[in-house]
Amino acid sequence: MQGRRRPGAGGEVNGNVANYRSQDSKPKRRGPVVFSEPQKLHKMLADMGLGSRRELEDWIVAGRISVNSLPAHVGQRVGPEDKVRVNGKLIHIHFAQRAPRVLIYHKPEGEIVSRDDPEGRPSVFDKLPKISSGRWIAVGRLDFNTTGLLVFTSNGELANKLMHPSFELEREYAVRLLGELTPEQAKQLVEGIELEDGLARFNTLADGGGEGANHWYRVTLSEGRNREVRRMFEAVGLTVSRLTRVRYGPFELPKNLPRGKTQELKPDDVSKLLDAMPGKGKPRKETQGERTPVEGGAIQEPKRGRRRAPRKPRGDGAADGNLQAVTRPPAVAEGDAPARKRAPRRRRRSGGPKPQAGGGEA
Repeated sequence: MQGRRRPGAGGEVNGNVANYRSQDSKPKRRGPVVFSEPQKLHKMLADMGLGSRRELEDWIVAGRISVNSLPAHVGQRVGPEDKVRVNGKLIHIHFAQRAPRVLIYHKPEGEIVSRDDPEGRPSVFDKLPKISSGRWIAVGRLDFNTTGLLVFTSNGELANKLMHPSFELEREYAVRLLGELTPEQAKQLVEGIELEDGLARFNTLADGGGEGANHWYRVTLSEGRNREVRRMFEAVGLTVSRLTRVRYGPFELPKNLPRGKTQELKPDDVSKLLDAMPGKGKPRKETQGERTPVEGGAIQEPKRGRRRAPRKPRGDGAADGNLQAVTRPPAVAEGDAPARKRAPRRRRRSGGPKPQAGGGEA
């Protein structure tokens, strides 16, 4: 059936068959077509109602369709980042957002978490499966001689949330020491150790079992500075002989995953992870000019020029000779003398020395 132009159309035909309809047809409202993955150009435009596939192939050959300001070619595929124009007019193409891929890797000793190494050492990226679009992003790092859990994702925003200090995702490590850890040393590690890049402390420190040179401990902390776990034990006179990360936030190292092997999360598990991730990180503990709501809906301005002294820890029973789980001390009791003010954490200057290639969190 021969079609006719819509009323009000210009005198010239712009080549868009969507401007034509049969005499006995009625205009139908149609929502935008959403594509789940990159498509062939002529097929995608045909699905959007701009013409038949054969007609659109002819338009491509005639140079009437461009992709990213360059003439299109037959069989070309386009994705969400491409800009398609038909007769110079930008076509809005809707792509469904892909769920990011998340990968768990059991890192062995002797691999660096970097793509470039002047010494040519093996890289963890050599063991990862190929990815069709984009690239794998490592969530945190591990030292050359540290083993255990590494998380990779194809989504930069998700990687940033998992690594950003404001989200305070807890890391858990299994540590084997050369030497015996005393209750006094354990208490010191939980209360805080002054390192060259600022104060560091464990959230928890617990006995992991074993005897002699095979005595293990479990520690947790909420940051990932370079070689932080090793440096903290060195500060109290102990040497770490083995270090394995067993947990990173919601991810745990599977017991059945061999070293050097990967395991990808299922799409349902990735969706649950995205739903569980908060939209914003935790606010900083120090008051930075924010206003606090009080009763009655009024806004109370923060008091300036006043610092609170650090809380004095109470005894936690760690000095009785039995090293159980040691945690951060509770709040100071009423009537205790205030502790001496602690110097603020020093930030590393941008022009300072950079960590060596292959250096990691632990």
